[in-house]
Amino acid sequence: MADVLSDDIDRFVLAMTPDPDETLIEMDEYAAAEGFPHVGADVGSALRLFARMTDAERIFEFGSGYGYSAYWLAEALPEEGEIVLTEVDEDELELAREYMAAGGYDGLARYELGDAMETIDRYDGPFDLVLIDHQKERYADAFEAVRPTVPVGGVVVADNAITASAVEFDDLLEWIDGDSPVETNEHTRGVIDYLETVRADSAFETMVLPLGEGIAVSYRVE
Repeated sequence: MADVLSDDIDRFVLAMTPDPDETLIEMDEYAAAEGFPHVGADVGSALRLFARMTDAERIFEFGSGYGYSAYWLAEALPEEGEIVLTEVDEDELELAREYMAAGGYDGLARYELGDAMETIDRYDGPFDLVLIDHQKERYADAFEAVRPTVPVGGVVVADNAITASAVEFDDLLEWIDGDSPVETNEHTRGVIDYLETVRADSAFETMVLPLGEGIAVSYRVE
C-alpha cells in the first residue's frame, strides 16, 4: 500500500484507529507476507465508521479479496444485517470465509464467486454502503450498476482514488488542472472516469479523503 500521507501523519492517523482484534492482526500479517494490497487499518476503520454513521444494514463489495475490508465493516452491522463479498479468486474467497468465521461474522456474509458486475444484477438492494475496489477501468460501470440500490443517506466508497500501483497521480493532477486531454493508462483513466461520473451526479455529494491510497466518498442526498 502506497499511503498518500506523510510518514509522520500516517503514523499518527493509524495510532488513532480502533485497536484491531487478533483476527485483523493475522489478516494484516497475511497481507504483509503475501504482498496483498489490502486497504489497511486507516481505511478499514473509516469504512466501519461510515457504516455506523449510516446505520447500515446491508453492504455490497465490488472486490473483496480475502475479506479484510468486509471484516472491518461486519462489526458495524446488526445481527440481521448482511454483507455481500464478491471475488473472482476462489482461494481468496475461501480465505475470506475462514477469517469472517473466526471473527464470528460468517452468519452476516454472503460469498459470491465470480464477476461482481454480474453478481450485482442478482441483487435488488437496498445497500446502505457500497465499496468499489476492483478493476479501476470498471469503477464507473460499477457505480452505475449499483446506483439504483443506494437509498438516500447511503454511501458509495471507491478505493485507490489518489494512487495505486498502476494509478498515476501526476496524471490525476493534470486532469484536475484541465489544460488538455490526459493521455494515461487504463487504470488511471478509470479513476478519472469514475470521479467525473460521481461528481456530475447531483443525487450524490462526493469528496476524496487522503486515507490509504485515497478514497472517494459519495453520499446520496436525494
